[in-house]
Amino acid sequence: MKYKFIQNNEYIFPIEKMCTVLKLSSSGYFKWKNRPFSKKLLLKEKIKEQITSIYFSSKQRYGSPRITFELNSLGYKISRITVAKYMIELGLRSKLSKKFKVATNSKHTYLVVENVLDRNFIAEKPAQVWVSDITYIQTKEGFLYLTTMIDLYDRKIIGWSLSKGMSTEETSLAAWKMAIKNRKILDGLIFHSDRGVQYASKKIANTIEFYCVTRSMSSKGNCWDNAVAESFFKSLKTELIYGNKLSIKEKMELEIFEYIEVWYNKKRRHSTLNYQTIEEFNNQNKIYQNVA
Repeated sequence: MKYKFIQNNEYIFPIEKMCTVLKLSSSGYFKWKNRPFSKKLLLKEKIKEQITSIYFSSKQRYGSPRITFELNSLGYKISRITVAKYMIELGLRSKLSKKFKVATNSKHTYLVVENVLDRNFIAEKPAQVWVSDITYIQTKEGFLYLTTMIDLYDRKIIGWSLSKGMSTEETSLAAWKMAIKNRKILDGLIFHSDRGVQYASKKIANTIEFYCVTRSMSSKGNCWDNAVAESFFKSLKTELIYGNKLSIKEKMELEIFEYIEVWYNKKRRHSTLNYQTIEEFNNQNKIYQNVA
């Protein structure tokens, strides 16, 4: 480590002076510097360069598990433990999570339905279960409200809406309209959400029932009943928002679009898909040829 420090600073400080301060001989330093690098050491340095590249190309969102799978896909045979060790040596750390508040309001007089999904978050085919939720996004100019609809089969965001208001038309209904454009509704589809007014109002209820879709709602105040939707919001806020300066609404809209459509739906490796991207997962299974 001392020799490495001298090498990194030899154009700033005299080599002899650094050797004296660090209690090293200059001849020992030059012997270290001029030694031939072993193949093992060269491979380690190359892997570290790849780790750094993947880490920053993911905008610091990836930890050791996803970076390991990314390296494996590039042909490097390396374990997660080794990747984690190298990341510590490089001083790289994925962004940390924080708690966030629920945005929907369940204090209303509309009809609520039973929890048909009952925390069964595994779907064997597309358009078997869609889940939806709403969260707030803080900006310099106030809040925006993000509504998402996720297909549990491949965890793709098939519909979403970013709005300035919380009406049903701006939130759940807008996201629903995008979802049915992006993915065909099949017989037996279950649509699960919380009990918020945006999902219980007659406008969204009548729309969903028009397509002969079975509605399902979480039990009162139980976020675990909609854990997949909650997990997405946690990932988004951890990877995109927390730790960064507040943006204006226009910029945030562009960043949310990039996160969902470019990053999450196309490039991000998902642990529930065995660390494949959504596109890799669908290409491998090829059960549903019309997946958007």
